[in-house]
Amino acid sequence: MRSHSVSAEGGASAVLYPKETGDSLDLHAYDTVKGSDFLADQDAVELLVREAPKEIIFMDHLGVPWSRDEKGRILQRPFGGMSIPRTTFAQDKSGFFLMSTLYDNVLRFDNVEMLHEHFVTSLLMDHGGVFRGVTAIDLRTGEFKVILAKAGIIATGGNGRVYKFTTMAWSSTGDGYSLAYRAGIPLKDMEFPQFHPTALVPNGILITEGARGGEGGYLINKEGERFMKRYAPSKMELAPRDIVSRAIITECMEGRGFIDEESGLCYVLLDLRHLGEERINKRLPMIREIAIKTLGIDPVDEPIPVRPAMHYMMGGIHVDLYGQVMLDEDKTRVPNLWAAGEAANVSVHGANRLGSNSLSECLVWGRLTGEAAAKYAMSAPPDSMLEYTGDIATKVANEESRIFDKLLHKEVGAENPYSIREEMNRTMDTYVYVFRDKSGLEEAYSTIKRLRERFPNVRIEDKGRYYNTNLRDVLELDFLLEQAELIIVGALTRTESRGAHYRLDYPKRDDVNWLKHTLYFYTTDGPRLSYVPVRITRWKPEERKY
Repeated sequence: MRSHSVSAEGGASAVLYPKETGDSLDLHAYDTVKGSDFLADQDAVELLVREAPKEIIFMDHLGVPWSRDEKGRILQRPFGGMSIPRTTFAQDKSGFFLMSTLYDNVLRFDNVEMLHEHFVTSLLMDHGGVFRGVTAIDLRTGEFKVILAKAGIIATGGNGRVYKFTTMAWSSTGDGYSLAYRAGIPLKDMEFPQFHPTALVPNGILITEGARGGEGGYLINKEGERFMKRYAPSKMELAPRDIVSRAIITECMEGRGFIDEESGLCYVLLDLRHLGEERINKRLPMIREIAIKTLGIDPVDEPIPVRPAMHYMMGGIHVDLYGQVMLDEDKTRVPNLWAAGEAANVSVHGANRLGSNSLSECLVWGRLTGEAAAKYAMSAPPDSMLEYTGDIATKVANEESRIFDKLLHKEVGAENPYSIREEMNRTMDTYVYVFRDKSGLEEAYSTIKRLRERFPNVRIEDKGRYYNTNLRDVLELDFLLEQAELIIVGALTRTESRGAHYRLDYPKRDDVNWLKHTLYFYTTDGPRLSYVPVRITRWKPEERKY
């Protein structure tokens, strides 16, 4: 239950009542493709919109308490970039209710074993490109374990903690990306972190898009004006996230923002006062509670301070349409390994995710990959994973030595890992944020390279085995530094502006040269980049206006 999905507030998108609302699968797909700045793979988008309604109904049957209207129908609220209200929600705690319901239902099955408090350190792949299992540390005991498997699914979420100002949990360190990457599996489109426009200043806690979208909150600057009229006159606060984020930072850069005394961060105000106490209590109870508890501000009486924060990684592990992990550009699959949710890049979000499409993606590809992995495991020979020898045994020994000999029991080490992490966070927040340019990205690259060179000399103070969070933090930092480098390399290479990736020195989208996905392959000298075309089925790229 520590998955960051518990913090998802806004909801899951699906076309539930096409006759009553005028919505359609085509319209949901078009909104998603346009929102992605035409980098989404359109066959994947069509699969998402077709399957999402079934999953919403399935979760309803499992017991998710969706918010409903007076007729008992599931309510849907407007969200940014969506032309029709299609975001299904449970107050402003949608992710929590989805996760709780799934967890409660899994507990009904005696044949499901949960290994709580286990930290996976490597994927075990044989020379034939077949997944064999993982190595992990049982944090409770410090025991190093080898867990063999007939099939696997990587569902490890995102890497928001590459940044300091982020809406994401401390556990969102993108371990799955690095585990796959180091095992020879390519990553895709890592230059596209998403910045959510409205995170609470100075703590970064998410203020749901439902607050300004479905419920009609206003964004106002220091002069008291609703500034979105300058940037997206037809959508205002309901424009896609990349556009609203750039608008807020532009207001700050042009001197129309406020400055937070504690953090020095520039922000604008999200005004909910006109909604009234009753509506806020009914639709946004957690938002009110968060603002009161963390800032002492009651949104019923005064606006709340917000600015963009790292919120979601649109890149991820390179998978095919059904979530099966790829080993090359487009031909070779790992026969028994899948990835789902934010860990995967099936590319339904492209360069900019529309809010509420991610929970739908989790539900749809959770089902697709779960069914495929189970089917594979049940048909695999019973002795296909009983022992490991040769190459796999060597990998296990090397991994155990890396963790315990080279990190935990190393006698000397002058570097403080928490200082390295702080510098990484500051670098990413400064140079790889809503606006980017060549000189800033080069500065970030040289800093991260320097931090990676310092990392082998880190000092672990806690030499114990039980709940060694110091060791866990260092292992996570190793992954985060690697991913910071990948984000920067991709951003430097992509000489255009598309969705959340905005280059001040290349402010236009370039479909001639960049209508393609970036693939990152591991080498000892850093990532090798390759490219695959965007799969276009029906919607040709067009200018993106709102």
